[in-house]
Amino acid sequence: MKNLFTKILLPFIIVLGTGALSSCKKYLERSPLADIQDADPYKNFRNFQGFTEELYNCIPLLTVSKAHSSFNLGEDEFWELGETRLLSYHIDNGNYMAWTNTYYNFLGTDASGASNGTGADPNLTKGELWGLSWYGIRKANVGLANLNLLTEATQEEKDLIAGQLYFFRGFFHFQLMQYWGGLPYIDQVFPTDQVIKVSRLSYQATADKVAADLQKAADLLPLNWDETVIGKQTLGSNNTRINKIMALGFKAKNYLFAGSPLMNRESTGSSSYNTEYCKKAADTFAQMLQIIESTQRYELAPYSQISDVFYTWNQGGKIPGLKEAIFLENLARSNDRWRWNQVNDYRPLTIHPSGIKVYPTANYADYYGMANGLPIADPEKPDPESGYDPEYPWKNRDPRFYNDILIDGEKCVLTAQAVGNNEYRQYASLFTNGLFRTADGNKKVWTGYMNSKLVSKLMNDYDGHRDGNTFILSLMRLADVYLMYAEAAAMGYGSPQASAPGYSLTAVAAVNKIRARAGVPGVAAKYLGSNTSFLSELRRERAVELAFEGHRFNDLRRWLLLTERPYTYKKAIEFDRALPNAQVYADPKNARVRNFRETILFERQLGQRHYWLPFRTEDVNMYSDFKQNPGW
Repeated sequence: MKNLFTKILLPFIIVLGTGALSSCKKYLERSPLADIQDADPYKNFRNFQGFTEELYNCIPLLTVSKAHSSFNLGEDEFWELGETRLLSYHIDNGNYMAWTNTYYNFLGTDASGASNGTGADPNLTKGELWGLSWYGIRKANVGLANLNLLTEATQEEKDLIAGQLYFFRGFFHFQLMQYWGGLPYIDQVFPTDQVIKVSRLSYQATADKVAADLQKAADLLPLNWDETVIGKQTLGSNNTRINKIMALGFKAKNYLFAGSPLMNRESTGSSSYNTEYCKKAADTFAQMLQIIESTQRYELAPYSQISDVFYTWNQGGKIPGLKEAIFLENLARSNDRWRWNQVNDYRPLTIHPSGIKVYPTANYADYYGMANGLPIADPEKPDPESGYDPEYPWKNRDPRFYNDILIDGEKCVLTAQAVGNNEYRQYASLFTNGLFRTADGNKKVWTGYMNSKLVSKLMNDYDGHRDGNTFILSLMRLADVYLMYAEAAAMGYGSPQASAPGYSLTAVAAVNKIRARAGVPGVAAKYLGSNTSFLSELRRERAVELAFEGHRFNDLRRWLLLTERPYTYKKAIEFDRALPNAQVYADPKNARVRNFRETILFERQLGQRHYWLPFRTEDVNMYSDFKQNPGW
């Protein structure tokens, strides 16, 4: 047997092995793509959808960049002093060019310079708005240029592919326009070896092209992929697929922004609202809302479940949003991105021994008015009309205040063992000279308030509550849509009592619909006599309902309020407790205080150039028709 193996089988095996190695060598000399024909990625729905899927990975991700993210860039939050890695620090100081390289942000590039999700950890660069948007625009154009190659498909399948591509081309242009203004509208595939020389359009001219693409998408897409033939193959997993309502929603928002004072000034020189664009926005919102209300494809969540719109905890990574979320941010790393390290940022080191600390400003907390629906005129003075009293500053407030803001004396630790028996750690010690206000240097609670909208009031590091969080922001949710409709209808059709033709809901009724969900009375009659007075309440309503969701910076910009006092202030509260601690802990909402006052922590020194972000120097130097924004 040994001789048989040595003399016959072994030489035979060697010959076979030599042949195999020769074949491997020839195979390895071939490109892995050599057998893929030019038409293969597009010839049928499965292949073309695989090509299209990458566009979903280009959707902005506001709530993670490395381990923290400063996505609230208005006057709504105050981050710890001296933290120069945050985009918010640079926005506060007017250094807008920092969007290109700030470490904790969602606009620019990461440390490796990768801006299209191709760095060492692509999940960490999903939030890079600039690079991913242009990448998505080109990919959408490549897909549209090859639609004719989709031959092995039904008409439904062709419509689904085309609808997604038109949506993303319009959507990504709109994402960029919000920050940089009018752009060249790229609607063709340019050669990669040539410099593109396409002039910047005005904001409104760009918006018109966005609207045309989004209307094409709305015409082609279904209300619900689950109800399509192809969608039944992924039944129950289609909720984030682009649909008709998403396309109409962003078309309408695009028109509202085009009609807003900043964008109208950029396009026409007038700093007022543009009536015609507001009418277009109101009409499109009305069409969208009529479909939603008749089909119940989306619904306002009961206020008792409002936290489920934003985050879930220990629910196996369940995506939040309920039926209120229309369009979610990028879902990359949804199972752990909020734990590392964002959730830690909302509590002081005495509870969470890590994190870059961030707290709601006192001036923003003031937007939350009273339970009777009236605003607070001056937080330092009593107001008989609204019932506000600075000796009881948290009494009878808008219910959303108690949900979103954690106040002095509230229990904020699940178990005493986690922090010992020190009551000033278990119960928020936010009074002047309280533990939370004095300990840990720059990480102390500077403002006197803590955020409880995006994280639970009760949590600590030692019982696992910071783990198991799944947090996803809605780039568009139904409450936002009703408020945008209210603004567009009032400014387009002339009064708070106006509505879009063919739709019965008036501007004020849309605002009241959102207030009623939270148990707040409607807008008082004194604010309904003119659009000027109505806007003050509508803008306050947006501040409250959409607090800390990433909208405020763009709202202040488009309203031309970013540079105006009091919107430039970031404030804190100071006060002394007037009751024994036990009484404060038993009923913090009704606790009496002394010496209540507000102090200015910081005032932004911003000018007209800060209404738009600057382009990168290398981009504006490519050719003369791609111009830098004014002042940069």
